[in-house]
Amino acid sequence: MENVRLDKWLWAARFYKTRSLSRQMVQSGKVQVDGQRAKPAKTIVSGQLIKLSQGSAVVEVEVLKLSDQRRGAPEAQKLYQETEESVARREREAELRKMNALYNPHPDHKPDKKERRELLKMKR
Repeated sequence: MENVRLDKWLWAARFYKTRSLSRQMVQSGKVQVDGQRAKPAKTIVSGQLIKLSQGSAVVEVEVLKLSDQRRGAPEAQKLYQETEESVARREREAELRKMNALYNPHPDHKPDKKERRELLKMKR
């Protein structure tokens, strides 16, 4: 395989569920190829670095193989390799999210009218 469109490859590598969704993400600038914004029809080659957003995570992968057909997840994972910096960044952000959840108290019940007034007084 010589020529594969960026949006097709992202779809085949299972980063996005549909090809139109991968196309929208590329057009909105959430996908960069070698540090530059790209168009959906950009031809990619193996060895290029692709930086993309998936929810709140930013993933940086290196293209290993090309494919324009969507296959099973084990085959799709052979198309790319995530960089070590990207893995470390994702793990660090996940740890921060866990820590934030621990120190962000959640009440046992919804405050009633009197408790809401007291909370508003404390905030002022």
